[in-house]
Amino acid sequence: MGKVVLVTGVARQLGGRFVRRVQRDPGVERVIGVDAVPPPHRLGTAEFVRADIRQPAIGRVLAEYEVDTVVHLDVTGTPLGSGGRTAVKETNVIGTMQLLGACQKSPTVSRLVVKSSTNVYGSAPRDPAVFLETTPAKALPSGGFAKDAVEVEGYVRGFARRRPDVAVCVLRFANILGPAADSPLAEYLSLPVLPTVFGYDPRLQFVHEDDVVEVLRIASHEPRRGTLNSGTFNVAGDGVLTLSQCSRRLGRPTVAVPMPAVTWIGTALRTVGVTDFSPEQIRLLMHGRVVSTAQMRETLGFEPKYTTVETFADFARSRGPGLLPPEAVAGVVDRIAARQLPLPGGGSRAKTTPSAG
Repeated sequence: MGKVVLVTGVARQLGGRFVRRVQRDPGVERVIGVDAVPPPHRLGTAEFVRADIRQPAIGRVLAEYEVDTVVHLDVTGTPLGSGGRTAVKETNVIGTMQLLGACQKSPTVSRLVVKSSTNVYGSAPRDPAVFLETTPAKALPSGGFAKDAVEVEGYVRGFARRRPDVAVCVLRFANILGPAADSPLAEYLSLPVLPTVFGYDPRLQFVHEDDVVEVLRIASHEPRRGTLNSGTFNVAGDGVLTLSQCSRRLGRPTVAVPMPAVTWIGTALRTVGVTDFSPEQIRLLMHGRVVSTAQMRETLGFEPKYTTVETFADFARSRGPGLLPPEAVAGVVDRIAARQLPLPGGGSRAKTTPSAG
């Protein structure tokens, strides 16, 4: 008998891609795709079950198909269709609680993979240069998807204590980008003009959606010799980009907003359709975030195909040309970066962004 894999969140592009990929693995006999709405894309040979993970019915699905592996991808920052922030939070938090409750009662479930985010570390001015999986957040996220991810991971840790016989793998993804990316940050980076916080040029990491699918596939199987696919792992491409480098590579000019007006950015972005641009997203645009991926390589045994720079380049190509040629944006940014800019609260600082875009 091969593996029976249940995947949540298959109505989204990422869930659909993972389902189509994992069903080709020789050790997989059956794949069950679950979502509250029918997927707009094909699922290959997988069986689709329309079920809301916020409801107890998900337990009957696990029992009926004798599922042994659960891949929980229905943890996200963007709504499906006309759903708003409330529906997203309910699916993220209440849906995860119901799913874990069903897994706890299931005698067949032996492996659980959960999609999480590096948002759990937050973004603060005194953050370490690089976060390890064991690094506590200086300030826990106070809202939005970041807070959801913290709550989800808390419930997963409780489940792992109650069911030590189940291999649990939590994957903390950096900002996911690619041609089909649908995250709040991808929406922000697709704006014709990018609002930024005056005096800040954060460091950002990205992971390509292709690499996301592959690492999920690895985590859903038995570990290879010398590796261990249970535990918590940061997942990101090598290297970093600053926000100014991102803007010039996109050919999109930036508009620096002074600190007193920062709280208006989220409201303004939501009015133009950027969802869940919470205070945590604003803090990311100020302080950035970089994580270590040593455990991803050494323990999980995964090597990303794309670096952060390559991931962003693929995303930029999919979004088409910006308002300005990238060379023109680079020239303006470099001229501004060469000047001394006032810091909030007094003093001054020279921008140190490299001139190479």
